[in-house]
Amino acid sequence: MSTDQETYQSYRIPVPEEFETVFSHFYFAANTSENNITKTLLPSFQTMMVFNFGTPALLISKEKAKISIGNCIVLGPVKQAFSYTLLPGTQLLIANFKADAFFRFFGRPYPSGDQTMDPDELLLDNCFHYLWQQLNEIDDVAEKVKCILNFCKPYLRSQDDISALLFHFQSGPLNPVKSVAGQTGHSERNIQLIHKKHFGFSAKELSRYERFIKAIGFIQQLASSTGKVNWFKIIEECGYYDQSQLIHDFQHFINTSPKKFLKFQRDVCRASDG
Repeated sequence: MSTDQETYQSYRIPVPEEFETVFSHFYFAANTSENNITKTLLPSFQTMMVFNFGTPALLISKEKAKISIGNCIVLGPVKQAFSYTLLPGTQLLIANFKADAFFRFFGRPYPSGDQTMDPDELLLDNCFHYLWQQLNEIDDVAEKVKCILNFCKPYLRSQDDISALLFHFQSGPLNPVKSVAGQTGHSERNIQLIHKKHFGFSAKELSRYERFIKAIGFIQQLASSTGKVNWFKIIEECGYYDQSQLIHDFQHFINTSPKKFLKFQRDVCRASDG
């Protein structure tokens, strides 16, 4: 849990075991100050359902476009970093869908790209406004989460066999699409389409993101060190072709350079040690 002089609160809420393939976690954030608070959301390749119980919050894209969050909105899959602003009185509760859970819940593909939409548009009955009204009457955040979990049970479908194979795929350097195609007798193209439809992104996009996260991990380890960074070792360890490809991924995912990110991490480490 983090606070900023008791004016900003944020913390993660774990999910029960029976929902571990549906949600990675819930997240609560509230601005109790008299000023706007702007944060950066890093890419997670997850789709999120955001409930707001206070003043509207603002999503700010890389192109500086602003989207207001009223009562409830669906966002994602989040493939690139963007900023969001909590106005005084904003109180957010966010459900983070895991893997193919969005498809299992709504029975339809993810929105194309990083988009937002009213969740009532995704189901035949307009039930999310009613859910928000129920949640708004509950003060305890943990009880709000329980209410959401109970609400989703009738809508949630079981994970199909191909999605399950893709979800649990852990064979290192092997291509998941080729491997699952071989196991199921489907063509690789068909497995690619299923992956995109059920997960909201391709296996190739996910592989690129995981490579980037691995590079971030290396740099964060180096942030606390005073030694010189061996960028070529990071490139080799993480499977990049060259330094320009690494730089391109940093610009793509978080809109900064590797060196600026390293400087930021070292500044954070020095601040926390002080």
